[in-house]
Amino acid sequence: RTWSPARARRVSASRRACLIARFGFIYAQERLDAETLLRAFICDMETVQRIIYIAAVESFRAAKMAFWKLKINVKETLALDHTGPESLEVAVLDYIARHKDLYDVCGSVDEVICSMNMSPKIPYPPEVDFIVISTLIRELCCLAFAMQTLVPPLDIAFGVDGELFNRTMYYRSFDSDFTAPFVAYHIWPALMENGAVIVKGEVVTKK
Repeated sequence: RTWSPARARRVSASRRACLIARFGFIYAQERLDAETLLRAFICDMETVQRIIYIAAVESFRAAKMAFWKLKINVKETLALDHTGPESLEVAVLDYIARHKDLYDVCGSVDEVICSMNMSPKIPYPPEVDFIVISTLIRELCCLAFAMQTLVPPLDIAFGVDGELFNRTMYYRSFDSDFTAPFVAYHIWPALMENGAVIVKGEVVTKK
């Protein structure tokens, strides 16, 4: 099919909408499934929620690093005979988006679990093997990787415990102290695009 800027924008907009919807589904369903799995080993709900948040952050970090490495290789290959009409950068993103099998997601999952095992925010030794939530980690890695093929890419906000609560970026959890001005810990990250919040995250606020 003949390439055109208008068609490219429609395809990109459709892919963006699907990825944002997928992010929402993971939050609404697969995150809760992971909570249930962890609660079989860990009684403290705060620890469970912290683990899942760290899994989300580490999944995006690992997927973005894998994407960056793959992009360099693909760009070098396509540059040899690229003639357009789209730019080389757009051609590279489109190629990666259409060849998702190039992504070694298993490698990213292993990297995430390894990072979680060394996280100072999780009790050590951990009370559970994080492989029990590998399905969630895998889904997040695949999603984060695909989000890098968008222009501009989508990413998550990295929260810090104790930060001032930002109502434009987060919802408070139902068990929060709604008068507390500071974030005790994060449950789910906000989804961002060029510095703007696309989907709010969730935090717990306490005095």
